[in-house]
Amino acid sequence: MTRILIADDHPQIVSVLEAYAKKEGYDVLIAKDGAQALQLFEKEKVDLILLDIMMPKVDGYEVCREIRKTSHVPIIMVTARGEDFEKIMGLDIGADDYIIKPFAPGEVMARIRAILRRIVVEEEKEERTLSFDTLTVDINNYEATINGETLGLTKKELEILWTLLKSKNKVFSRENLLNSVWGYDYYGDSRTVDTHIKRLRAKMDEYPHPKWEISTIWGVGYKFEVKGNEA
Repeated sequence: MTRILIADDHPQIVSVLEAYAKKEGYDVLIAKDGAQALQLFEKEKVDLILLDIMMPKVDGYEVCREIRKTSHVPIIMVTARGEDFEKIMGLDIGADDYIIKPFAPGEVMARIRAILRRIVVEEEKEERTLSFDTLTVDINNYEATINGETLGLTKKELEILWTLLKSKNKVFSRENLLNSVWGYDYYGDSRTVDTHIKRLRAKMDEYPHPKWEISTIWGVGYKFEVKGNEA
């Protein structure tokens, strides 16, 4: 049975989300603060986390950072303010999606279903590594390196890079990338892609890579551009 961890210090919100989640057939764990959320995550098998940002003891950002050190479990962050910087920060540290309070419980369940549909449990672990020049992207271990130096990408940054690298010189619109990386049911806007591309480039530009780059095709989208005759 799919197990969801709901981490929120508002009893009414937790009660409603728990009821809807159980109606969907999910097993539910409840954490009333960030410290308890981390404890439960370490002890229990969890398939998805609904994580409030403003919580006692340890806030949602720190909980997300700690979990991302060891796991790529899907995380949906919940924010009361809806400020752009909060959304960007949440996505940048590894959240898969965000929801702004107040929200409709049905929408939350729809987002959970969308994320869980994208999780494919591989019967046999296959080697899934792409390389070009000095760049290597390992989708199994969610690691990208240039000249052996780890880039420290978030889950979504790495998935964007994987998608672009897999189809070198192909132009992807923002909508293409949203569909490929976030899924067709993603509720956010295309600026999310721009934010992730900007941060991905900043990390890659710390290392020389003269034979390739992620190029902006103005008015269209992005591509992994191979320079010269290397393609």
